[in-house]
Amino acid sequence: MSLQRCAGRPLLLACGLAFVGLPMHGMAQNSSGTSPTDVQPVTEKRDGSHDFDFAIGTWKTQLQRLVRPLSGSTTWVELEGTTIVRKIWDGRANLAELKLNTADGPVHVLSLRLYNPQARQWSLHAANASSGTLSVPTVGEFKGGRGEFYDQEVFEGRTILVRNVWSDITADSCRFEQSFSDDGGKTWEVNWIAVDTRVKH
Repeated sequence: MSLQRCAGRPLLLACGLAFVGLPMHGMAQNSSGTSPTDVQPVTEKRDGSHDFDFAIGTWKTQLQRLVRPLSGSTTWVELEGTTIVRKIWDGRANLAELKLNTADGPVHVLSLRLYNPQARQWSLHAANASSGTLSVPTVGEFKGGRGEFYDQEVFEGRTILVRNVWSDITADSCRFEQSFSDDGGKTWEVNWIAVDTRVKH
């Protein structure tokens, strides 16, 4: 989800592959010499389908944006706006609308966040009203109250890595950072910092 730019299986095959993994009756044999009781239990992965529940509501957004990422520039601009996040699919997806106030008029950014129950990961998609197309999604998950999401994109003709991080999450505030890396993730440059404070009615 590169907010900086906000650009934007076959069913039969999937079903066929699902049947390949099923054991045929009478043909499954224990060739390892171990008994069923020796098999180690598989650790169940956590259900992260409600990890974004904290974001539902209306927020005051304080934004800092690096003007020219990956150029050596240290010039930042500060903006203010409002973010409204609505729950979809009982929390397994949500839609965030950010309206920023700029000297050239309002800027509208949309973020669609979708949970994949098989992968137990979220994909974050962004769009800007001026382009009307979805960006490449960043994909990841939350661990220990921190969410990290990654993708690979082309920025000014060069393929880079993008990282989005959600942190400092409380009932009434949270922090979002976007960073770019043009050296395969060895170093990261933060270019977008948004601190949200919940608007109480």
